[in-house]
Amino acid sequence: MANAELYIGLMSGTSADAIDAVLVDFGQPPLKLLAHHSVPLDPDTRAAVHNLAHSGANEIDRMGALDRQLGRAFADAALELLSLAGLDPAEVSAIGSHGQTLRHRPPEGAGPANGFTLQVADPNLIAHLTGITTVADFRRRDMAAGGQGAPLVPALHQTLFHSPKADRAIVNVGGVANLTWLPARGAVLGFDTGPGNNLMDAWIQRSLGKPYDEGGQWAAQGQIQGALLKRLLEHPYFRLPPPKSTGPESFHLGWLNECLDALPGPVGAEDVQATLLMLTAQGIAASIDGLSVEGRHREVFLCGGGAHNRRLIEALTALMPDCVITDTGALGLSPDWVEAVAFAWLARQNLKGLSGNLPSVTGADSSQVLGAVYPGRPKRSRTE
Repeated sequence: MANAELYIGLMSGTSADAIDAVLVDFGQPPLKLLAHHSVPLDPDTRAAVHNLAHSGANEIDRMGALDRQLGRAFADAALELLSLAGLDPAEVSAIGSHGQTLRHRPPEGAGPANGFTLQVADPNLIAHLTGITTVADFRRRDMAAGGQGAPLVPALHQTLFHSPKADRAIVNVGGVANLTWLPARGAVLGFDTGPGNNLMDAWIQRSLGKPYDEGGQWAAQGQIQGALLKRLLEHPYFRLPPPKSTGPESFHLGWLNECLDALPGPVGAEDVQATLLMLTAQGIAASIDGLSVEGRHREVFLCGGGAHNRRLIEALTALMPDCVITDTGALGLSPDWVEAVAFAWLARQNLKGLSGNLPSVTGADSSQVLGAVYPGRPKRSRTE
């Protein structure tokens, strides 16, 4: 492929439902998505990820085993993607692997000393099994500079989606929901708004044995419970100013159960689901409203799994009636692949010695080249 500059991005989010793999050509500015592939994680692996989100017995050994298991799975996903695209690994410059987050403890005070983040999916294995140079561990360098280590995708959002004519919000609704605020004029901002799909997924899994609420259909059958919603919104995270980030360590079924137990009476399972959906919607809408400037046109573009939740879109539309709410497909990139593309982009930034974080978003004291490099096999010349 003449003038091609190929990178692979690998991503598994906090929902731990699948490994997303994309093949991106940066030789066609700003980029072209050439191929994509999603590999579902089996229920046992998904359970292993969620169980390691909280401390428990034998967790170091369990983590080590999962690190190796996911390393192989990520490598397989990359090789399957290349097979679908009809390409050889030698044609790819690098893989950017986000890995699977097991713990994210952002700093709560000044300085980086009290924050850490942990992703697994052994990049040594990915590089060895694919033969492709792999860039991984993107978040910790930002934390070393005093940042939250998240969100990192806003840097790509700025590159692809900024408009000088409107203030834009790019909202990724994965397990956690995060927002990138792209004002027509001014600094880019971004932060996690609170739960995305993770609580809804966990609740329907417990209640109905389903992995997720397709289209929000079950939530649509319930009624929002004001007392429960009020208690959920009392979580201190919602009062924190940005920069901020969060994860299932803060928003999980144990916390939801505590909120339910504090109510005077029982709540129907479908009503809990409806209320959790509104919690996600209100977290997003309140964050956008808090950044908006009166009289300026604003646009909202969704990505991630939540972009397919019709009930969530209806709730957001009701909360922000002056906004046209659509997804990033309207901007030229499918909502399903934005995050994986971002880690292909971050790998390229690393190899070119370019920064990948936005200090205005993460709170880092400076721009940083993110990630560690794990070399692949030496490329053979065409004359060999």
